[in-house]
Amino acid sequence: MTGRARLLLIGAGPRAVMLLERLLARTDERTLLDIDLVDPHPPGAGRIWRHAQSPLLKLNSMTRDVTVFTDDSCTIDGPVRTGPSLHEWLELWRAGDLPDVELDELSAAEARVLGGDGFPTRRLHSHYLDWFFRRTAASAPEGVTVRLHADTVTSVRPSSSGRHVVSLAGGHEIVTDAVAYCLGHTEREPDPATAALAAGAAREGLVYVPPAFTADADLSGLAAGADVIVRGMGLAAIDLVVLLTQGRGGRFDRDADGALRYQASGREPRLHLGSRRGVPYRSKVTSTLHGSSPEREVLTPAVVAALAEGSAPIDFERDVWPLIAGELLHGHYRELFTGHPDRVSITWDEFRPVLQRHAWDDPALRTAIAAVVPDRLDRFDVASFDRPFADAEFADEDDVQRRVRAHIAEDLQLRTTERRSPAQGVFLAALLSFMALAEIPKERWNARSRAHTLPVRWHTFFSYLASGPPPHRLEELLALADAGVVRFLGPDTEVAVGPRGFAASRSRVPGETVAQALVDAWLPAADAELSTNAALRELATVHGSVLRVADAEYSGSLGRVRVGDDGHVLRPDGTFHDALFAIGPFTSLTESGAFTRPAANSLSLRQTDVVAGAIAARLGVAVPVAP
Repeated sequence: MTGRARLLLIGAGPRAVMLLERLLARTDERTLLDIDLVDPHPPGAGRIWRHAQSPLLKLNSMTRDVTVFTDDSCTIDGPVRTGPSLHEWLELWRAGDLPDVELDELSAAEARVLGGDGFPTRRLHSHYLDWFFRRTAASAPEGVTVRLHADTVTSVRPSSSGRHVVSLAGGHEIVTDAVAYCLGHTEREPDPATAALAAGAAREGLVYVPPAFTADADLSGLAAGADVIVRGMGLAAIDLVVLLTQGRGGRFDRDADGALRYQASGREPRLHLGSRRGVPYRSKVTSTLHGSSPEREVLTPAVVAALAEGSAPIDFERDVWPLIAGELLHGHYRELFTGHPDRVSITWDEFRPVLQRHAWDDPALRTAIAAVVPDRLDRFDVASFDRPFADAEFADEDDVQRRVRAHIAEDLQLRTTERRSPAQGVFLAALLSFMALAEIPKERWNARSRAHTLPVRWHTFFSYLASGPPPHRLEELLALADAGVVRFLGPDTEVAVGPRGFAASRSRVPGETVAQALVDAWLPAADAELSTNAALRELATVHGSVLRVADAEYSGSLGRVRVGDDGHVLRPDGTFHDALFAIGPFTSLTESGAFTRPAANSLSLRQTDVVAGAIAARLGVAVPVAP
């Protein structure tokens, strides 16, 4: 391409700005390029991390575990351009080294005291992302312009010149050489199950809150003292609980014994929480390793290479899940045996062959473990970790409360105390497994794995293990249960709507819970075909082709836009668009999030760098990278 090139990014949230940074890393003073970013929400933060939301809502990552910058751990083709993690950025602000950063009063108070192991609010994080956008835009060389449009893309269509005409809701049109769709989570049309619940609620005069980004959900119909059934116990449910308790004037205090107590305001509803597992996502791990560093013992590079280069299609459940489960066991017991040798009766070198001789679910392995690991809390079983109440029968509702609360209390002990640091070993083994699977080409998986087990079964399990709430949120959940504001429904919760209201029942718990309100507490599923974002929907239904993906939250499937590993959009006829790119949860790429952990060679940074490289090549703006 000769002369000036032009690129338009649909979206200006963290994913888009990280792509912008990777693209600008490939430019120099010879580059002639105009870049437009279109987003109605603030640049950097975007919709999800925008400043204009409740100051009670937090990230589920510690400040030391958040970065938007590449570092020396990244195996990427583009230049590494380092920058501060969120924790390091806060230290710079406290030292007065960020004169262009102005924090609001609440964020400033938070920033003065928040340490590396603290969990920041989304409002504070929005300042970091805003600064990242401004720093990135300012890094553009003289021949590169970066323009922000506070608007919404409504359509992208090819022109007779071979370029694309992008229409904005405000009435403007931009003619560009390439378009990159960098959207995160969007609203969507309801799936059949959600539509049926909404219709039933309207018919019976009930209150139904469908899946939504919690900060934007309409909770005004959930009255003080009213019973509300909440389906889902992940991060969206935790945010919901926060907004309906502290957000309505309640507060938490510690008594003389240090126990957390909830002081109700009287404006809270009574929340009945249930899900398939019947328990919240596992607490975020805050312990540190005491033993030897983790390494891939089962999903080794050689094993992954054999999977990637084989001829028979790979089935996740048959071929890969046993390897992941074995990796998790090695992560736990490596840390236990090398970090806490006083709590086991043999050495790691003696025990490792025991793990390698047995399948992950072999009863003989559990027997062998019990013989050398005396403390029950030091033992790790993958199946019971995944489904704590898989085989449980409950005597009554009170039995459910006791057992779920005991589970949460034990989980907090296992995931946050240094004595129980093997949980950190499990987390790191899961992270290594996640990155190992990303090395296997998409075409090597069979249809079932591509359409369900990888994007749903594996991603859901990984989120449950690695992306749970901050520990203090689970401690608060227990205090709310003590105060009678929260009750637990137990596992395998099913909800039906009728004249009496919403009725929640469980096959293994006697009785049912009836309420006049129901909240489905999860994000809308990422379905490009049903998105309310016009540009994304057009991409799925006009320009691109769709991979159908089964969804965990309802009986149906999702439409994900098919893209190559470099983000090129795949047409319906199987060829790739030269000038349309996409990255994000609505694509067939492995969902890796936006910002990431420092020094982790993260998949998100590697994906973003690959897409940026493809865009730069398409536009002819890439400069040589020094070896």
